[in-house]
Amino acid sequence: MRRFVSGNLNYSSWSIRALLMARHVGLEVEEEIVPLDFPDTTERLARISPTRKVPLLIWDDEAVWDSLAIIEWLAERYPGVWPADARARARARSISAEMHSGFPTLRRACPMDIRARHDTPEMTADLKADIARVDELWSDARAEFGEGGPFLFGEWSAADAVYAPVVTRFITYDLPRSEVAQAYMDAVMAHPLMVRLAKEAEAEPWWIKYTPDGRSSGFIPSGSS
Repeated sequence: MRRFVSGNLNYSSWSIRALLMARHVGLEVEEEIVPLDFPDTTERLARISPTRKVPLLIWDDEAVWDSLAIIEWLAERYPGVWPADARARARARSISAEMHSGFPTLRRACPMDIRARHDTPEMTADLKADIARVDELWSDARAEFGEGGPFLFGEWSAADAVYAPVVTRFITYDLPRSEVAQAYMDAVMAHPLMVRLAKEAEAEPWWIKYTPDGRSSGFIPSGSS
């Protein structure tokens, strides 16, 4: 059995990071979506995932969970996951780890919602700091390592997959960014992997509504936009 289990592509930033790289390397695997925040979500995930979370890669008798762990699993088997240059590779892993463990205010204030457009949230000091740090990371990587293409390290790599959900957040909430960051965002959204994913997110029948009191989920009625 070879399956990649994710949450809704429109909302599950952790899922799409690993999924983008699985697709990038051409991993032959059945893709399955378990919609988030439904009454049976935890029960469904409990049957297959040790953490009851997504993403999860099931590869024969192996189970690999956590987006970075899946990316590293892919890197052990396929070329082109991380930059070839050692210095660039170290930076790519560092900024990816920083994204993986940091930016709590940006995550909380701007939940991923690829197909929607929401008002820009209140620019608190913490949110401004997170936004500025992301812009700095993108700009520095582009300046030092981006000569070979439009992405953070020139060619598409795992670092771009890790930051792809952040790119969509900047668009969804119209967050302030530099010209360098805007050019990078344009390149990410034009990449065939992201064009495909955005279309899939748009077509999903599930929605999650974020409110100050919590989150609610449901299905988008047939024929509605």
